[in-house]
Amino acid sequence: MSDRAQKKEKRDARIARITEGMTSIGLYLLFVSGIINILALTGAFYMMQIYDRALLSGSIPTLALISVLALGLYAVQGVMDIIRSQILHRVGARFDKKIAPDVHQMSIEMPRYGFSLGESLERGRMVDTLRNFISGPALVALLDLPWMPIFLVFVFFLHPYLGALTVGGAVVLTLLTIATEIMTRRANRDVSRAASYRSSVAEANARNSDVIRAMGFTRAATQLFSRANDQHLDLQASSSDVTRTMGAISKVLRMMLQSAVLGLGAYLTILGDMTAGSIIAASVASARALAPIDQAIGNWKNIVMAKNAYGTIRETIAAMPDEPEHVNLPTPTQSFSADAITVVAPATGKVILADITIKLQAGQALGLIGPSGGGKSSLMRALGGVWPVLRGNVRLDNADLTQWNQDAISGIFGYLPQDYTLFDTTIARNIARLADPDDEKVIAAAKAAGVHDMIVAMPDGYQTQLGTNGHNLSGGQRQRIALACALYGDPFVVLLDEPNSNLDADGERAVSDAIKSVRERGGIVIVIAHRPSALEQVDMVGIIQDGALVKYGPKSEIMKVAPTPVKRTQPAAGEAAAAAQERAVS
Repeated sequence: MSDRAQKKEKRDARIARITEGMTSIGLYLLFVSGIINILALTGAFYMMQIYDRALLSGSIPTLALISVLALGLYAVQGVMDIIRSQILHRVGARFDKKIAPDVHQMSIEMPRYGFSLGESLERGRMVDTLRNFISGPALVALLDLPWMPIFLVFVFFLHPYLGALTVGGAVVLTLLTIATEIMTRRANRDVSRAASYRSSVAEANARNSDVIRAMGFTRAATQLFSRANDQHLDLQASSSDVTRTMGAISKVLRMMLQSAVLGLGAYLTILGDMTAGSIIAASVASARALAPIDQAIGNWKNIVMAKNAYGTIRETIAAMPDEPEHVNLPTPTQSFSADAITVVAPATGKVILADITIKLQAGQALGLIGPSGGGKSSLMRALGGVWPVLRGNVRLDNADLTQWNQDAISGIFGYLPQDYTLFDTTIARNIARLADPDDEKVIAAAKAAGVHDMIVAMPDGYQTQLGTNGHNLSGGQRQRIALACALYGDPFVVLLDEPNSNLDADGERAVSDAIKSVRERGGIVIVIAHRPSALEQVDMVGIIQDGALVKYGPKSEIMKVAPTPVKRTQPAAGEAAAAAQERAVS
């Protein structure tokens, strides 16, 4: 079997998982719906028996017997309805439980390929939409639709003219449903896009709330959201207007049809072709026959949203990268390299880095310097496997990075990006990368990051709940806890992207000590630095400029100065020293 055929087979298998086991459940629900719809004829039969039997005979026992029987049938119908609703609720929850983790995994992966955060999170909301549809009234209407013939046959049995009138009404309502779909199809797609954009704007405003408040552009940020919100509301109103108009027309037609059935039934009764009880029965049955169509039109927006959500989920699951089979390679202990790698921006496809080659041995540390926008952080993402490389290879002990699975990578890499968001859990779990904390490893990582004393000074110590993004900590404290996370478990390769950007002198000393500690235990460190203090413990330096590695080699040769740290007296002096040093290099 060719690779393409194997990939297609795996993709089809992933898609099939979405509805796995649903066929038998769907058939059972259809069967239960059939029983409910048959029992829904109880009212029609009851009216016929009351008017044509009990009233004509004047028999109280007959009336009592008919009423008791009707009550029993209504009770059974109610029980079956409860069973169906509970099954639908559980099916929705089961679907969510099975699909949501895969969709969330793709939501995590999508930013790597250039999707916005709002687009990524929208995938998770699609699961909620489909779950709510499964357990809501729209699906109940669709389950009742196949049983319309029961009521139509019953009305035909009462009189063919009444049956023909009811079928005509059903055809008209069906045409209204089709018209609703055609008229709202494009609008609903636009609504979905507008909702995604609105979410992106709202998220950006929330993430930058401090900046917005401090710099006084709350009104501008609110106006940006308002424009996105107005566009969404306008499109939604346009779509809803069509749906509600069609729903109102459907409702009026149903009432007109019910009156027409009564009028025609009365006419046929006058002619002696029907009984009085049959008039009421025909009216009840015809209304019940058309109710699923009316409900479908009324819930058409939810049906369309569920349809779009299902399509999006299918695309998401189908797009999941195949997890290759891995051989359990030994933990790397010797080298880490990038062999002529080319990196492109996932969102635009623009080449950011070209032909970057780096080779490091165990115990070495590389400092990356260069002007902002040169590609240093992009290189870090590529070295950590965050961004896929277009050409070339990233290797651990001469084996390509793709040969290790995620579980193995977890013990090999430590990564501290510029913007690290702490998780809403305990400090211990944050350091342990959300796993069950190994107390010894957690404490060792905290000490290596110079944050142990700060943590134990807190009332709850390592069990302190951080809240959303560690809002109760300073920027420096958050960064040092993030550094501890990167050092957890003594990873072989530690990638640090400006690890001292929010740190004071003690924090910078902790970073230098951490780099030294990693080197002493035979690990490898790559650090992006804008301050000389971060280069104190590195032995190799690379200069990244305009997407190229313009210089690379031992620090003593590249920097052309003695490898002594620059004493940082105050932020301005440190920054000036860094600028002067970079000017000397260039």
